[in-house]
Order: sequence, then structure tokens, then C-alpha cells
Amino acid sequence: MNAAADASPHDTAARLLWTLWQQGRVLDALPEACRPRSRAEGYAIQARLPRVAGRATVGWKIAATSLAGQAHIKVGGPLAGRLLEGQVAGPGARLSLAGNRMRVAEPEFSFRFDAALPPRTSPYAMDEVLAAVAAVHPSIEVPDSRYADFTVAGEAQLLADDACAGLWVLGDAAGADWRALDLARHVVQGRVRRADGTTWQREGVGANVLGDPRAALCWLVNELSGLGLGLRAGEVVSTGTCMAPLEVAPGDEVEADFGVLGRVALSFAA
Repeated sequence: MNAAADASPHDTAARLLWTLWQQGRVLDALPEACRPRSRAEGYAIQARLPRVAGRATVGWKIAATSLAGQAHIKVGGPLAGRLLEGQVAGPGARLSLAGNRMRVAEPEFSFRFDAALPPRTSPYAMDEVLAAVAAVHPSIEVPDSRYADFTVAGEAQLLADDACAGLWVLGDAAGADWRALDLARHVVQGRVRRADGTTWQREGVGANVLGDPRAALCWLVNELSGLGLGLRAGEVVSTGTCMAPLEVAPGDEVEADFGVLGRVALSFAA
């Protein structure tokens, strides 16, 4: 029996997107026969990516957590995506931008869970979500898209494409008492050192992430719960960029300084 012939449209779309991801190629849009028409269909395709890729889901990311970001990609709200093993690196990682067309780095507040939050019919309250968190980590996302112009793909196709997931660098857990901080007002500095030695920086604040990174985290938990999915102990959630994305190029070094919450850095191969 021909497995390809028996594949569902969602399977076909997931396989195509993963192939493009691996090859660093893009298309204008998914073929009509497997193109998602709704958020639900977009999430259904995304849910097949771990099996197609042969990689476990180790956490979650949120795209479009600012009004500017939502306007840029023409969506009405945030989008949830998976962090897959093999796409996650530790502090100081040296990454490749080969095939990456977005070429930005995004400093993000990330939260690691030490208790599970299974799906349920009633929404999770903020205090329930935060009680399940073990630590806050500084992190940097290097997103990408499998569409030639991701700004016009629409939310269903963007969700299918794992909400513009690419590579992601997780810093060490913050040593400071993050629960005592007002994360909405917490300032983050993003710095880029070019290959020629010149340096520039940009500043962001937690309020740029759905008003508060903790609010974004709560949104993610309830978004997944509505899909019949839960957060598992040990998983990490990256809550979205807290500043305008940092434009990067091969040979650059990037550092995100979260003050008392720590720093995380990466570099790009020349």
C-alpha cells in the first residue's frame, strides 16, 4: 500500500513544510489540496510536525505577542508553536543563518515548568499557571518561515508552519527572585556586535509581550488547553519578543541582557 497516497492533507502539508525547513527552501503558499483554512486546521498540521520530523516537543513558543508584530504578519492575535528537539541550543551557541530569510534575533522571557498543567474545560487562572513554574530563563529566538513572504501567508498557514519557529537559545535559570519582580516593567537590552567590531543595541520591556510575559504565558496554557493539549513538567515556554526584532547577519554576535534575571548570548557563523 502506498503510504504517501493514503496520507491525509494535514500529513501532506506537515511533510512538505518539514522538507522545506530541512532544505532551507520556501514556497508562496501550501498547495490548495492541503492548505489549512482555519486556525484549527493550522494547529492540526502543526501537531503532525513532531512525528514527521522524528523530534519530540520540548516546549512551546508564542509568535505575534505585540500589536506591531500582529500587524506585521496580518493576524488578529498571538500564535502558539512547538519547540522541537534539535532546534534548541544552550547559552553561547554558534548558529548558522544558512537558509534563514527572516534574519532576526528576538530576546524573550522563558518559563520552565516543574508541574504539569493538563487540558481542562475551565480556563487556568494566572496564579495556577505561575505556581507550576520552576524558573525564568533569558532566551533568544531566531525565527524563520517556510513561506516566501510570511507577512501575507495568513494565520492558518503560519500556525501550520509552527508559528515561524526556527532556532532557539535558552540561557541559564535566573538566580534572582523573579516572582518579586514586575516583569511588565522589566527592561531588557539587546546588543548586536557586527563582524567589523561595531556594536549597536535596542531596548525592550516586558509590557511589549501581551502587556506582561506572565499574561502571555497564561494565554499559551489556555490556548493549548482549548486544543486538548497540556503543559508537561520539564517543558519550557518562550513568550515572544520583548522588543523590535534585532536584525542580524552571518558573523554577528548577539547578547540579551535581562539585568538581574541574567544574560544569554549567541553567535552566527560567518
